[in-house]
Amino acid sequence: MSLSARLFRCLSFSLAILAPGAALAEPSAIYLVRHGEKASVGQDPELTPQGQARAQAIAAILSRTGITAVFSTPTQRTRQTAQPLAQRIGLEVQLYDPRAPKALVEKVKALSGPVLVVGHSNTLPELVRLFGGAPGADIGDDEYDRVYQLTPASGGAVRTVLLSSPPSSAL
Repeated sequence: MSLSARLFRCLSFSLAILAPGAALAEPSAIYLVRHGEKASVGQDPELTPQGQARAQAIAAILSRTGITAVFSTPTQRTRQTAQPLAQRIGLEVQLYDPRAPKALVEKVKALSGPVLVVGHSNTLPELVRLFGGAPGADIGDDEYDRVYQLTPASGGAVRTVLLSSPPSSAL
């Protein structure tokens, strides 16, 4: 066997071994949620009891998905929505700047495993688009139950599944 043929076989073998690892360098799923119901007063309102219950429900729903990272904007309401899941699975909530969505997308795409991103009604649709998903209709000011599940599909496409967290009246 010639030297070039051996090099080609060696290179092919190396690529076959390394390619699956390279495929893992992106999240297997990205969950995006709006913060829970918020108090109506203050510059940086906290969650209401209904919002706290919704955050607990989101934690219960996502706790068995294998979440490897949790991201939140710096506001109290988003951190309070993210914290129950992060605490349940032993992760720190990582803060991101909602005015720099592309930086968050780049950071998340470099991770592996499922990821949770908590944001706001006016930032989630753009994040969903930047991740390659379909955001659907605008999120209403009184809508807190939308949960996006984005998963890689064939050919580089992203599959968007729109889920709901339980309504606050059921919590």
